[in-house]
Amino acid sequence: MTLTISATEWRNLWQENWQKALPLNPTSDHDIIAQYPAPLAQGYKRNIELRSGITLTLHNYEFFDDVKVIKQEAYQQNCLEFVFNLVSRYQLYEGRTVEDGQSYLAGMLMPEGVGIDYSGRRLAVDIHFESSFLESVCAEKQTVSFSSQLKRLIEGDKSLAFSPCTKITPEIKQALYSILNCPYQEPIRQMYIEAKTMEIIALQLEEMFNDDQKVDNSFTLERYDIDRIHEAKEILSRNLDNPPSLIELARQVGLNEYKLKVGFRQVFNTTAFSYLRDCRMEQAQELLREQHTIASVAAKVGYASPTAFNRAFRSKFGMNPKRYQLIKKCH
Repeated sequence: MTLTISATEWRNLWQENWQKALPLNPTSDHDIIAQYPAPLAQGYKRNIELRSGITLTLHNYEFFDDVKVIKQEAYQQNCLEFVFNLVSRYQLYEGRTVEDGQSYLAGMLMPEGVGIDYSGRRLAVDIHFESSFLESVCAEKQTVSFSSQLKRLIEGDKSLAFSPCTKITPEIKQALYSILNCPYQEPIRQMYIEAKTMEIIALQLEEMFNDDQKVDNSFTLERYDIDRIHEAKEILSRNLDNPPSLIELARQVGLNEYKLKVGFRQVFNTTAFSYLRDCRMEQAQELLREQHTIASVAAKVGYASPTAFNRAFRSKFGMNPKRYQLIKKCH
């Protein structure tokens, strides 16, 4: 059996249920639970607002029947959304089917179409965040650290409402279940969930960067191409604080974007993004040893904020810049 409702009816049902939502902790409203509308499913959605401005939605419910939601017009969202579908099968409005253990990034534009939630259990975690947060994580939107796919999703490209579905990695799955089964009480719970959320975002972005930089091993480079790729490497080395985008870099050296991306990996066994990041970290180490302030180091190596720099440095070296600086000062 299939129940069919309009997107407006579905939204109204949820508005009513969110008004009845209860906080998990009576002294705080940043973590609330709403029951799924009874005619459609049994279970709940849980919204957790984190201090970083990120919001999580935890899905844990079961559909009695297939539910078809018809949306007749597209609309613009004010945030991006990583979706991690642990258990369930459903159809996106664009017609693609999402299976158990798959994830994707929903962009700023939600298309019209027909969505279907198939009967059975739904267990999933959504991570909502503004595009400005992603820009701070990845330094600047126009640098090579942003994949072309991420740019299109952030900018509301009408031909790309959702990224391709990918398999959830074991590391991300473990972190997701850590959030779903968090054993702690406040205030430790908030800190624990926020830390796990940042871990998931970092792991997922790394997967997306890797996917965007995959190389065609059958691609053949001429001597001219190799020389231009070496030139591109030098340009990146000289412009760590304000590197060109991959498109701009390709234009400067006289190659197309694809040939530069594939060729860079073939010649140097790394992506342009990874090379840029490593160069930045090497220069950052040198500046920190010279006891420059962390804010000035972050600016000199091209990070939009000290927070973004701290995160990248800790990911690379396993300690924050301040601790590295103190260790080097003692020696």
